[in-house]
Amino acid sequence: MEAVTSPKSSRDEASVVATALDYFEGWFDGDTVRMDRALHPNLVKRRAGEELGITTQERMLELTRRGEGKEDAADRTLHIEVEDVYGDIASVTVRSAVYHEYLHLVRTRDGWKIANAFWCPA
Repeated sequence: MEAVTSPKSSRDEASVVATALDYFEGWFDGDTVRMDRALHPNLVKRRAGEELGITTQERMLELTRRGEGKEDAADRTLHIEVEDVYGDIASVTVRSAVYHEYLHLVRTRDGWKIANAFWCPA
């Protein structure tokens, strides 16, 4: 895992990276606890293409529970770039062997949560 952050790395940036890791590693491991910790209850996840279907938090947890991401775990290399943290919002780009994702996070009383994800296959 490589995390690229701004020169003024902060505790917030480290927490944002930890949330992205919970999301990806939770997916790869079929770990619903980590996935749930990463996702906002009102998550909107979309795949790039003509049809922009929505994947919800509930659906992501169901897919994680079924182990759908385990087949993607052969190469677990993650490149996480925190683009920006401003107040209670953050933007992150994650590149893996199988996905390229743009994540928008929001700070909640329970920590940083992914509110929006836009992805395409790598």
